[in-house]
Amino acid sequence: MRRWIARLRRLDRRRIDYVTAAALVVAGEIELAIDWNGDSNPALTVLVLGVAYGVLAFRRSRPVLVAAGMLGCWTLMNLFLIDVEPLQLPLVAVLLAGYAAGAYTSGRAAVAAPFVLVAGMVAVTTSFDQQVFGDYVFPTAFVLVAWLAGRGLSTRARLTEELHEAAVRAQEAHEQEVARAAADERRRIAREMHDVVAHSVSVMVVQAGGARRILEHDSRRAVEAAAHIEDVGRAALAEMRRLLGVLHQGEDDADRAPQPTLGELDRLVERSRAAGLPVTLAVEGTPQPLPPGKDLAAYRVIQEALTNAIKHAGSAPTAVTVRWEPAWLELEIVDEGGRAINGANGSGHGLVGMEERVRLYDGSLRAGRAAGGGFEVVVRLPL
Repeated sequence: MRRWIARLRRLDRRRIDYVTAAALVVAGEIELAIDWNGDSNPALTVLVLGVAYGVLAFRRSRPVLVAAGMLGCWTLMNLFLIDVEPLQLPLVAVLLAGYAAGAYTSGRAAVAAPFVLVAGMVAVTTSFDQQVFGDYVFPTAFVLVAWLAGRGLSTRARLTEELHEAAVRAQEAHEQEVARAAADERRRIAREMHDVVAHSVSVMVVQAGGARRILEHDSRRAVEAAAHIEDVGRAALAEMRRLLGVLHQGEDDADRAPQPTLGELDRLVERSRAAGLPVTLAVEGTPQPLPPGKDLAAYRVIQEALTNAIKHAGSAPTAVTVRWEPAWLELEIVDEGGRAINGANGSGHGLVGMEERVRLYDGSLRAGRAAGGGFEVVVRLPL
């Protein structure tokens, strides 16, 4: 049964209307021949009757005109040809026209449809030889019920279509949001990878260069430098493993290295010193607990600033100051070198990453040449 229904739904609806109209024309002519009781022009009667049923072929495209034309034909037949009151199929055809006027109209046509139906039914009833009050009420009520049924089904179908479109739009919006979140996650991983790799590789390059220069003169210090390079490399690999772990759903969180925090600044400073950058760390005020994301952002800002100091300031003294104020956390990294961060104008990827991190937490960043020479990075994060 469902297969037949599915096949019927796939049929061209215009063909269904043509077949329906043709079937009613044939059945109506047969009914007319059986119940013929008039002495009017048979050819004209058959023609008008065929037109009355035949207009149903256009009930979807011109429903109001179809209803008006059909009711007009029945009125003309009652007045000038034969009495259609004994016939049964005209009422069926009028109900189909009434349903079409409700189901396939919109705008002004939908408003005009019930008035056309009522006026047409009153005209048909008036054209009968004898009428009673019920002749005006009941047939008209039946036609209006058919119109209401068509109107209700049309509204329901339209609502279903709108809900479907809304669901499709919501699905598209969800997919766009997922894609946007994935892109944001990739950018975050790229920033994390840049911070980790740039800092660690910078330290390793400086240590390797120093070890190469002192290998022949001081092998013990060269071995210590090589050991430090190994430690930094292992730490970088562990951090990269944690970052890449977000790309694997089955990864155990316990196997990932923990995210660094401001509590690990001493180790960061020691690594920078071992790389040849004389760094001093000062903490002012009373430290306060920070959300993990903000804590990580503060650590990464300092790490990126020290990485750039190693790259561009050489062995210039660098001071890191962490100030805990009642409403702000201020980070200040000042070196006494002669070049700017990420080159002459400070427009590299590292500074962009700092700005994105700070902006994420409604903070402010100032990076540029210090008043006494060198370069400074000052960040303020609201607590």
